[in-house]
Amino acid sequence: LVAFDGFDPEKIARYDARKVAALMGDAAIVRNRAKIEGAIPSARAWLKIQEDGGFANYLWNFFEGAPLQNRLRHMGEMPAQTPLSAKISKDLKARGFNFCGPTIVYAFAQAVGMVNDHLVDCCRHADCAALKYKKDAHGAA
Repeated sequence: LVAFDGFDPEKIARYDARKVAALMGDAAIVRNRAKIEGAIPSARAWLKIQEDGGFANYLWNFFEGAPLQNRLRHMGEMPAQTPLSAKISKDLKARGFNFCGPTIVYAFAQAVGMVNDHLVDCCRHADCAALKYKKDAHGAA
């Protein structure tokens, strides 16, 4: 957390070559120059999406405001990515994000409940299927 200023996008968006060099010398983090440098335009892209209505609203628009309900019966049916995650990945990259391929996007959508990939016989499938996306008075999730 300390290395990346608590992941504050406003601070990361202002990183310069000196900060990148300092991060490259920080043994407490993975020192991959491409990933460190990629965080800067990603932070800028995040801030732009936040200005335009928020990241949650941005993503939910791809899902038409409702979680995708899969009815998987076996783990082997679970995809690593989908045409939708590829579409979102492509859009994120066009907006300036880095390291957001279709597999990462799909895993994120699963983790936050935008995709219900619990097997139908899992005790969590029905509970997750009942979750709804709700906007507050300001349009935020």
